[in-house]
Amino acid sequence: MGSPSFHELKKQASFFFKEKIKTARLALTDVTPAELLTEEATDEDTWPPDTRTMGLISRAAFEVDDYWRIVDILHKRLWKFDKERWRVSYKALVILDHLLTHGPERISEEFQCDKEVIKEMTTFHHLDQGRFDWGLRVREKSERILKLLEEDRSFLKEERYRARKVTSGIKGFGSFTQRSVAKIFTKSRSEIYIKCSHNNDHHDEDDNLDFHDHPMNKDEHRDRVPLVST
Repeated sequence: MGSPSFHELKKQASFFFKEKIKTARLALTDVTPAELLTEEATDEDTWPPDTRTMGLISRAAFEVDDYWRIVDILHKRLWKFDKERWRVSYKALVILDHLLTHGPERISEEFQCDKEVIKEMTTFHHLDQGRFDWGLRVREKSERILKLLEEDRSFLKEERYRARKVTSGIKGFGSFTQRSVAKIFTKSRSEIYIKCSHNNDHHDEDDNLDFHDHPMNKDEHRDRVPLVST
């Protein structure tokens, strides 16, 4: 195995520097692990959030304090949408989709005020250097979110039921605590970085979480494609 290139060493140094900053924020400020996870899941990085990350965020949203922190980040990401910064808004849509189908019911009411900017995304067009149509991805996701936010809530109920049915057979995750998010947060990002650095074909096997048994739930995968853009 050859020595790592200068570019690779630079990436590793940047990654670990960011990890140190996050550790300091957790220790010295009132930021929560779920808040940091949401910020990272909707940043400018080329990788979209995976299902495991979205599951952790959705579960954290059942806690009152984390709920407001999470939705505040998503509101800000959505309203930053433009042709240059489309990636953070698209990733916010991905997280919002999961929250609507797996998180607290009040999420649908919370994001009614964002429907105008989401409608704007339905006309977005963008091809990356490899001619991948990210504009289509953004349009499809925004159209789905608007459908989930419809006032009659029929589509939302169907999707929540479907999501619940899919996850209801997955057991053994135990109770949710901020400590569990913090533990997975500090561990999973290092694992993901190492896997992406050495073999982009490796994926997390533990991609699904069970929200059915959450005590606050009154109701009732995907390929990792890099968001490469120029």
